[in-house]
Amino acid sequence: MLQLGEIDRADPRPPYRQIAAMLREAIESGGLEPGAKLPSEAALMEHFGVARMTARQAIQELRGEGLVIAEHGRGVFVRPMPPVRRLASDRFARAHRAAGKAAFLAEADKAGYQPGVDRIRVARAGAPKGIAERLRVEAETEVIVRERRYLANGRPVEIATSYLPVPVAGGTPVEDVDPGPGGIYARLEDAGHTLERFTEEVGARMPTPDERNALEIGPGVPVLTVVRTAFDTEGAAVEVCDTVKAAPAYLLEYDFPAR
Repeated sequence: MLQLGEIDRADPRPPYRQIAAMLREAIESGGLEPGAKLPSEAALMEHFGVARMTARQAIQELRGEGLVIAEHGRGVFVRPMPPVRRLASDRFARAHRAAGKAAFLAEADKAGYQPGVDRIRVARAGAPKGIAERLRVEAETEVIVRERRYLANGRPVEIATSYLPVPVAGGTPVEDVDPGPGGIYARLEDAGHTLERFTEEVGARMPTPDERNALEIGPGVPVLTVVRTAFDTEGAAVEVCDTVKAAPAYLLEYDFPAR
């Protein structure tokens, strides 16, 4: 049973923040597990001897942090957290492609979750300015655009859009909805573009409304942005992948020599 303390009148923090801190500690310690229902406003009012507005402000603070979600007519619940995916620096290793696994499948094996992908769309369109610069082509040059959403144990964790030059990947299985074992990187190498290195630009921000809907996250939950550029052995940029990841679902891990 959830045990909550009492408000300390000598504490400089306002009562609603003290209540929020107790509930936050219960969530972080596992006293309130993912999916558990929080005490109602009435229960908080009775336990702490506060007004309804104080109880409501405490819950609103947790909602703003993305720790809880409100369900109309049912109450407020601890947000169910998707499995943590550790993004290791070896996730694009050729050995994974040789085994028929794209990066997401390789990560699934390591983390022990059931991978999924949906909302796959493949088309040709003009390259946006930032993408064109990374691909070293003129803005609005026609490129192959692959959009998809990734899921871990059925929960959305990432949306990704890849942009590939038509001279590199046009007319290959890269333009198919299912590019085959090993994913698009395996198909690029089949086409003679042996991959040599990747660069990644990592950022963080709040999601757009469309991103929030696609990732099924509520207000107050940030996203990580990772823009990756793949280069072949000739030094040509053969793909730019723009990804938006639900921040609570990821840890970024990088391994590089000290030299």
